[in-house]
Amino acid sequence: MNDLQTLRATLAVEEPHQDVVDRSRHRLQNRIRGGRVSRWRTGRLIAGAGLTVAAAAVAIAVMPAAPVDGPAAVRTISGQEVLLVAATAAERSPEGSGTYWHVKVTVAHGVAASSEYEYWIKPDGQSWMRGAKTGGKVTPLKAHSASPFSLVAVDLTLEQLRTLPTAPYALKAWIAEALERSDARTSAGEFTASDREQAGFQSLISLVSTLPATPEVRATAFRAIAGYPGVENLGTVPGGLGLSLPNGERLVVDPATGRVNRTSVFVTMDGAVAKVADPAGATINAEWTDTLPA
Repeated sequence: MNDLQTLRATLAVEEPHQDVVDRSRHRLQNRIRGGRVSRWRTGRLIAGAGLTVAAAAVAIAVMPAAPVDGPAAVRTISGQEVLLVAATAAERSPEGSGTYWHVKVTVAHGVAASSEYEYWIKPDGQSWMRGAKTGGKVTPLKAHSASPFSLVAVDLTLEQLRTLPTAPYALKAWIAEALERSDARTSAGEFTASDREQAGFQSLISLVSTLPATPEVRATAFRAIAGYPGVENLGTVPGGLGLSLPNGERLVVDPATGRVNRTSVFVTMDGAVAKVADPAGATINAEWTDTLPA
């Protein structure tokens, strides 16, 4: 059974018990017998009564038992199942193309205030930014990077990003080895083993949210995240289904499209990790475009 079939199965309503069908059929038969009809139509009605009852029984059999026996039981899908279904949707989505990779992050600050962080990157390393630091204007960045796309503390070319492993264990191993080789540091010094583990997990989040990974790599990252213990489905929220992840991270995923619409953590264009205090997370919009705003 594939992931989409799993989701359909978990959302399926239970079939009614046979005694529910029998009671409903019995009530229908009593209504038919007790009806007042003209004597000349009695034979025609009786001839059609069997068909009427049979059709009604079929209708009852495919309807939920809720009207008779209360709400039908529906199993809540797990956080892992949400991620696996999102992985299937991501894998089947078109890759997209364009001149610039565009990422827009919107962080809410209270009811009326919010801030936006936006950037555009060309595969050759040219990049532009718009945000509070640029006064709301699209500003070219002077420094060009040969590896303009960043996991946590690991810079990649577009070609490297597109050729990442497409098996969850291999992808996690690749990221772990790259972090081991990097010169990443925190304010307390060089990365510890715990720091590298957390950075590896946040790198997977960046692959499904802010990086132009291929559909296969994005699907692999979703499946790798699903393999961690403690992933919980928080239910329906604006933008999709809310997920609680290890290390206190949160995502909002639309499993039908395989898109991450909100996140509590994101990797900036220079590889730094930004945490979002708002429980709803930051809104993420990432896609290829041919337009660079003036």
